[in-house]
Amino acid sequence: MSQEASMFSAADAVVNYGPSSGHEPPVEDLPLPADFAWGTATAAYQIEGGASQDGKGKSIWDTYSHLEPSHTNGENADISCDHYNRMPEDVELMNSLGVDVYRFSISWSRVIPLGGRNDPVNEKGVAFYNGLIDRLLAHGIAPVVTLYHWDAPQEIYNRYGAFLNTEEFRADFERYARLCFTRFGDRVKKWVTFNEPYIISIFAHLNGTLAPGHCREAGTDTKTEPWRVGHTIILSHAAVVDMYAQDFGPSQKGDISIVLNGHFYEPYDAASPADRDAAERRMVFYMGWFADPVLLGTDYPAEMRAYLGARLPEFTADERALLRRTAPINAFYGMNHYSTKYARALSEPPAADDWTGNIEESSVNSEGKETGPVSGLGWLRVAPSGFRKLLNWVWKRYRVPIIITENGCPCPGEDDVVTAVDDKFRQRYLGLYLDAISRAIYEDGVVVKGYYVWSLMDNYEWSAGYSARFGIVHVDFKTLQRTPKNSAYYLRDTFRSRRKAAS
Repeated sequence: MSQEASMFSAADAVVNYGPSSGHEPPVEDLPLPADFAWGTATAAYQIEGGASQDGKGKSIWDTYSHLEPSHTNGENADISCDHYNRMPEDVELMNSLGVDVYRFSISWSRVIPLGGRNDPVNEKGVAFYNGLIDRLLAHGIAPVVTLYHWDAPQEIYNRYGAFLNTEEFRADFERYARLCFTRFGDRVKKWVTFNEPYIISIFAHLNGTLAPGHCREAGTDTKTEPWRVGHTIILSHAAVVDMYAQDFGPSQKGDISIVLNGHFYEPYDAASPADRDAAERRMVFYMGWFADPVLLGTDYPAEMRAYLGARLPEFTADERALLRRTAPINAFYGMNHYSTKYARALSEPPAADDWTGNIEESSVNSEGKETGPVSGLGWLRVAPSGFRKLLNWVWKRYRVPIIITENGCPCPGEDDVVTAVDDKFRQRYLGLYLDAISRAIYEDGVVVKGYYVWSLMDNYEWSAGYSARFGIVHVDFKTLQRTPKNSAYYLRDTFRSRRKAAS
């Protein structure tokens, strides 16, 4: 998922196909380890379609994308890429591009339509994912499975508010995870519990730009509820990791962890101690919020406790013990990263429900310097040096191997198949970011194990609808024809050459 696509419309795109404009060096095709995995990534709601096919239940996105007035650019993913019916074709496509890994998510409401721990299983939904996994393995493509990519069953939201009720959600999520481990775990060796909990907490429950758009409803409390959502995610993740380690890991021998998104933040004014502190604090609020409890087994970061006070939930003694016990089990840090921003400390009092640490973000600093050339979305700039710095920040803080579980961009002016296929902007972006990974590995000593491009194909970009195209494969949403872009072949070829050079 492109984590902020939902906040911008097509009108935000600025045409800029040019070179780095002095911001970044040329692509050097630097080497990567011989065992470095490259793959593609998608999410169930964004590509599958088949919204009510074969017994699938409604998710919060099935509801949210049909609201009137629309909050999703007047579009929905009832059909989208129709991957549910075209899965064999899509696996063949991946095979032709030489990918090692396919990261996809399971639709909870496709396998348990009502979502609850006592609700019936939909065997046709289970059969679809069994077929996908088997077909991937037959082509030598390793499945990496995300359990939750933003699409909670609508019924559990109706019953108790989903993430807003920690005890109920945790119990339902544990049952869902157990089903997936039982049915698919003999073949799936890498699991992700949650995708981008920051976005679930803030975008879906504080500013309301993503499903379920909770803050739009009467009686909501944006001062405390987003932090409760994050608390629920952390504890549900830890409970499922604990379950996997005890009941499945010894026989299935897989890895499990979480995927966190985040920008790198530079100070708005590099000479300002307040702005330097703001840049660090912003990353702590963005990533440390989840990574400290999950990967270090500690409380929330001290900066968050000091700023948020009673707004931030407390962990019980049993919950702290669970976090300490499960922290070492997380086998990797799943990193979704797209761009870099500047952070400026604000002097005026924050809003009562501020979630940033009283910090303003921008793409231009105090000297008028931009973080990098703009892509097809105003917030996403080409800034590979920030990516390298973020890799170092995460590695030094957590010392866990990193997998880039999402990275990519939409091209400016990517309006039709002709302009989309010749995607030089995207190729340059990908090349620079792969070079940044190489430098982080070989010059800085950061352990990075793989790279999954976002996304395999153009798809439904949440509240932005179909206005933003992140795919390395073009999709004609009228005919559903797939056409690989030049970036797809660039990735196929560059991984062959980069890994050969490193071996």
